[in-house]
Amino acid sequence: MEVLLLKEVKRLGKPGEVRRVADGYARNYLIPRGLAVPATDAARKQVADREAARARAAEAEKSAAEAHAASLQQVELVFKAKSGESGRLFGSITSADIAEQLAARIGEPVDKRKVMLDEPIKEVGTSKVDVRLHTDVKITVTVTVQGEEAS
Repeated sequence: MEVLLLKEVKRLGKPGEVRRVADGYARNYLIPRGLAVPATDAARKQVADREAARARAAEAEKSAAEAHAASLQQVELVFKAKSGESGRLFGSITSADIAEQLAARIGEPVDKRKVMLDEPIKEVGTSKVDVRLHTDVKITVTVTVQGEEAS
């Protein structure tokens, strides 16, 4: 019997593939668990349509990220923080702080895990920070930290 795999099955195949398996294996294991369906023309068309919709959604997401990247090309984020005389901050500027200020600029949330900051910024000055808006879209943001003398 030919089946169309809906999910990955170890040693058999990946979703969307058509495989010939024993009738009992298909009827008793694959189909009842929702891992596969009989490979009819309608099932093949449905899987192809689902893949096309997924590809369109991924392309729309990428184009939205590219539009955000174009608008944020020369962004400079300015933070004010208490610092000592040597320019060392009492706290630090983290990826969450950068993501929060960036989200305020673009009007939609930015995940702090997408801010590629090796370690928190702990000194007054200017830094370049990469932000990954999408797997294929990356921008560089200038982060300026201005110190305020603690009283």
